[in-house]
Order: sequence, then structure tokens, then C-alpha cells
Amino acid sequence: MKIIKEALAGTFESSDLLVRVSPAQGPLTVVINSEVIKQFGDQITRVVNDTLSALGVESGTVVVEDKGALDCVIRARVQSAVLRAAEVEQIDWETL
Repeated sequence: MKIIKEALAGTFESSDLLVRVSPAQGPLTVVINSEVIKQFGDQITRVVNDTLSALGVESGTVVVEDKGALDCVIRARVQSAVLRAAEVEQIDWETL
């Protein structure tokens, strides 16, 4: 999936996260900032990378500002931001 424009999903509220996706040349860059990075950093990184891989994102910049979100919330916010950034009009729900 090709990132066309910058897009956001989420909030800075507790138990949520803000995901910013933007187009960029070269390989995919993922930056994760979290209040719980020491305890759950590996799991957050795994969920973000697995979600991006499932959506076929190969280039761009993804910045995640986490405030203690659960895996399902992380997945949903990343999906929403990527679909907005790629300007997808017809969503294939089976791939999500």
C-alpha cells in the first residue's frame, strides 16, 4: 500500500495512542514513543510492524505516540492512519 499524504489516527488520552503516517522516500521508518516502552516496547513494536506488513506498507514514516494502549487499539489506530494516508476508498475488510 502506498502512502500518498500525511494522516493521523488516535488521541493523546490515557490508554490510547496517536499514529502519524506520512510519505517518505526510501524504506519504511517507524518511531515509537511510549510511557511504557520499558515494559511493553517489544510488544508494541511487534504489533505496529505486523500491522504495517499485513497492509503491505513498504515506505513512509510512521510515528507512534503511545499512552498505554492495548494491542487491539494499536492495531486499529495504525490501520486507520494507513488507510487514510493511502486514500483508500474501498476497504477490504478481510485483510484487516
